[in-house]
Parts: sequence; structure tokens; C-alpha cells
Amino acid sequence: MVLKSTGANNIPVYQVSGTNSSRSLPDWLIRKRKRSLKNDPDFANRVELIQDFQFDEASLKVKVSRDGNFAMATGTYKPQIHVYDFSQLSMKFDRHTDAENVDFVMISDDWTKSVHLQNDRTIEFHAQGGIHTRSRIPKFGRSIAYNRTNCDLYVGAGGNELYRLNIDQGRFLAPFECESEGINKVEVSSAHGLVGCGGENGTVEFWDPRSRNRVGILRVGGQGQGVGSGVTALAFHDDGLQFAAGTYDGLSMIYDLRSSDPILTRDQGYGFAIRNLGFLDTQSVSRKIYSADKRVVKVWDTNNGEPFTAIEPTVDINDVAHIPDTGMFFLANEGIPMHTYYVPAIGPAPRWCSFLDSITEELEEKPATSVYENFKFVTRKELEGLNLGHLIGSSVVKSYMHGYFIDMRLYEQAKLISDPFAYREHREREIRKKIEKQRESRIRTTGAAQSSGVKVNKEFAAVNKDKIDDRFKAMFEDPEFQIDKNSFEYKLLHGGKPGQAQAYNGEPVRTRDAPRALTAAEEEEMERNESKSESESSLSSDSEKKERIKERRRKQAERREKQQQKRRLMEEQPEMVSVDHENRASMSLGEQLAFKAKKPVRDRDQVHKSGRGEAEITFVPRSKKPVRPRIQEGRTAPRDSKDRRRASKNVFRGM
Repeated sequence: MVLKSTGANNIPVYQVSGTNSSRSLPDWLIRKRKRSLKNDPDFANRVELIQDFQFDEASLKVKVSRDGNFAMATGTYKPQIHVYDFSQLSMKFDRHTDAENVDFVMISDDWTKSVHLQNDRTIEFHAQGGIHTRSRIPKFGRSIAYNRTNCDLYVGAGGNELYRLNIDQGRFLAPFECESEGINKVEVSSAHGLVGCGGENGTVEFWDPRSRNRVGILRVGGQGQGVGSGVTALAFHDDGLQFAAGTYDGLSMIYDLRSSDPILTRDQGYGFAIRNLGFLDTQSVSRKIYSADKRVVKVWDTNNGEPFTAIEPTVDINDVAHIPDTGMFFLANEGIPMHTYYVPAIGPAPRWCSFLDSITEELEEKPATSVYENFKFVTRKELEGLNLGHLIGSSVVKSYMHGYFIDMRLYEQAKLISDPFAYREHREREIRKKIEKQRESRIRTTGAAQSSGVKVNKEFAAVNKDKIDDRFKAMFEDPEFQIDKNSFEYKLLHGGKPGQAQAYNGEPVRTRDAPRALTAAEEEEMERNESKSESESSLSSDSEKKERIKERRRKQAERREKQQQKRRLMEEQPEMVSVDHENRASMSLGEQLAFKAKKPVRDRDQVHKSGRGEAEITFVPRSKKPVRPRIQEGRTAPRDSKDRRRASKNVFRGM
């Protein structure tokens, strides 16, 4: 046995009785299948707060007596009246009528005296023994209300007249003539006896029964065409000042009778006509009001209009009745059973079902569990670490995205076998956390790291103290998030000063500003130049050495200047550089050979780059023989370089 729990704004709403479905099977078929109902889980787990709290087809109206001990409801089909005794939690009796009920009112404190407005223009007076008498009105009635101070019965109908029937005198009195051509709703204030009439033209007229004159008219809105348009619901507050009106287009407005402007306007949201309005003042809440259309019952605040909670069954709502000073609601609807909802936040359970306060949480319907609740998601690496890699492809291990789902029991057993001390380590870790939490509550010295609760990564926290978010607080509390400065990833992101390269495992790691390392050919060329310069310096005089160095620098400067000019040309006019290559790409083989023959052969290497990233290298092979210096007068011939002792480390490369 479970109770369905719904609600908005974290306010639980318990559905005590009723089903969220209308009748889909005929009555004779339901009786035929009664034997199979014992296997139906919904039927076996049903909750019946009041026995036979239902009708054969649908319920139309439901009201609670003034003493709070009885409930009366009308429904169809066949048209009938049910009276329920709360003390017995069952139906007291039922009566059948000749026509469907439009509206009714209980004129006594209990159920014994009631007046019913039927859809055939008949007013039926019911007593304890049955129908007492009948009367008829000229036009079809829409609403009925009773004034206890003067025993007047007010009936709103399709015309502009509000019919008055005095029960004490037993005769009709002169009707009140209204502006509207139809009166949808009639309501009498229990504080001062003012009669409110909601019309089709979107107005609410207030009549004083003592002077039998209209004392005011309020333009609410919601004017439409035909039956049901205009104002469809009215409600007076017990303080005699506040007044609520609902329109056919789903708007609910709260007025102060001393002003013609609404204090607050609330849209129901579905665009259906408002069917019920009622103020809620209990021990738990105050200044609340509920508004109901055929789809939902919404409870909201009368001061600011903020929603409090909502009741939304899946069947259409016909009427709503609230038990005073409690949190229980009765709903007449288009389904077979009538609905009962209990909202503990609004008020306690009624006296006759006080046990609801203790069983609602126990019987509350728990949300459906996930399909993968009993499974553990692991990666392939973790699966192999548990020695379960051979189970891939079986029914025990189910592949999902980039990992696998395995049974939780199998995972725990494999984890225990692979790491028998895991639980002990987890227990020690939890104990250490509790001890550290207790130490935090002690008096300690003030410090930047201690005041902010930073335990790990203090250097990172000090640099980025303005950017730290509460979502990443575990990064500065859990030792598992300690930054490893010796890791390869850390050195890639924090390479050091510009122009310096870090090393990891003997391999060079380039930073953004570090220079490019030399290739093997470049190193060999550099060493050859060094050895050449050493040999020249040992054989030539200082003046000749200076001249050669000066000449080499001049040529290097000229070469750099030409390269810079070419680079600037490519940056300024890349299309002029690439046009030659693009034209040649469209030439035939013979045209390309003729084009190459026209180009002069250059005395040095050339690199041609196109705008599409392609490159063409042309060079002239030549030997690189060292130039022997001339022998000056007075000097002897130098010995061969092969006989000299070399200081270079690449001495074996030339052998």
C-alpha cells in the first residue's frame, strides 16, 4: 500500500484516494473481470479513505457540511446524491433524482436539509426522509446561494433576474434585476451578508439584501459570448473586506471592496474557466487562496501572488471542496472515484482521519530507481586491474560508451580479492578526515592558508585567490588533488622563463618562447666552420684573419638583408609570389621545361614558397674545399692539415 506524492515548490501533496484515469471499460465488463482484479497491483495496493467514495460515471459537485462531520456529493449516471459519514468512513445513503444536479447548498448544519438546483429548471428541497417539495423557475438555473440571516435563497439563471425564494415564508420575492443577460455565479458573504452576482458581461454586482438595492458594480473583465463567459467564480473572505473573482479565460483577481482596482491578478496558465475560488486560513498558513479550473488546483499567496503548491490530476476537475482548518481537499471529477488530497503544509489531517499524519511518510511512494542502480561503471583499464578482462563480451559485463557496466556484487568481490586492504585504507582515510574536522574547530593561529581552509596546493591558491570557486574547494582540501610539479604535463604548461627549455627524462621540452634546437646537419656545419676557423687562425697572421672575418660578416649581412627583403615581399604581396607557381601548375610538361630553361641559374640555393604552403628548392652542387693561404716571404710552407693535431671532438668524422 502506497500513497502517491506530488507537489510543487517542495511542498508534498498526498493523493489519499482516487485514480488518475477515467473509466475505459463498461460496467458489465468490470463486473465480469472482478475475479482477475486480485492479480492487479493497482487494485491490491489501493487506498480507500472513505468507502464507496465514487459514482458510476462522474461526480459533479461536492460540499462539506458546516459541522464538518458529513460530505454531500452529486453525480451521474444515473443522477444521484451521496451522503458520507466521516465518523464511519463510509457512505451513509444514496438517492436518485429525475435530472442532473447543477448546484446545491446545505441549509442546515448537517446533511438533513438541502436544496438542489436541477438542469430541468427544477428546485428540489430534500429533507431527512427524502424529497420534501419541488418548485420551478422561469429560466435554466446556473448557481444557487443561501443567506442564513433572512432565509433567502438566491438563484442565478440565464436571464438578467436574480430569483429570490424565502424559505421561511415559502414564496418567491421580487427578483433583483441585473445588467448582465446571464448570471453565472452567486455568492453571499458570511461577514456582512452582501450578495455578489457574476455576470456574462464581465461585471460583478453587489446587492444589499436589507435595502434590496444594488450598492455597487465592479468591471472585472472576461467578457465573452454565450453561456459560461464573463465571471465564473466568486469568493468572499471572512474579514468582509477581501473579495476574489475568476473569469472564463483563466484569470483570478483579488479586490478590496473599498477599491475598484484589483490588488493582485493571477493567471491560471491553461486558459480554462475558473471553476472554484476559496480563501485558506488555517493554523499552518494564512493569506492563501486556491483557484481551480478543469485541469489544476493552484494554491498561491494573496499578498504577492507567489505559488505555494498545486494539485493536478489527470482527469478533468468539476468541483473542489476544502475541509475548514485542515489540509484536506475533495475533488469531484470526470472519473469514477472522487479524489482526496492531503497537504500537510496547509493544515493537519481532519479529526476523523488523524492517523494520516503518522502514515503519510511511511506510505509515500518512492521514486523509481535507476536501471543501472545495481551496476558499477568501470573503464577497460580498471576492468583489467580487477582481472576481469576475460569477461568482456559476456552477459556479466555490458559495454556502454567508453567503459563497461558490471554487477555491483561482482565488482565488490573482485575489488576485495585484488586489494584486500582497500577497506582498511578507506576506513583510515575517513577517520583521518573526522580528526581533521575536529581539529579545525579548535583555536589556531591566523594565517592566509589556515583562514581560508587551504590544506594542499597553497602556492596555487595564493596566486589565484580571487578566482577560487566553492565548486573546486576539494582541490585545496583533498590530498589526492595535490599538483605534481615533476609531471610531464606540468612542465609543458609551466616551462620556465622565456628562452629556456626544460628537460624531462633526458629529452628536450620546448616552451612557447624557447628557441628551436639545432639539427644534426646544422651541428656538423657549425663544427666544420669552427675547425676551419681554427686552422686559418693558426696559419694566417692577425691582419689577414681580421680581413677574412670582416669579409665573412659583410657577406652574411648581405645575405640576411636579401632574405628579409624577400620575406617582406611575401608578407606584403603573397599573391605576386604564388602567381608564378600557380601558372606553372596549369602548364604542360614541355611548357614547364621551357620555362625553367629561361630562368637564370643562381649561384646559391633558392627556396620558392607559394601561397598554398608548397615549397620548391633549387641548388647548384659545388665542392667545399678549404682555401690554402698564400705563403708570405720569409715564411716556410705549412705542414699538411692531416699531420696536425686537431682539437675538435668530431675528429673521427673525416676518417
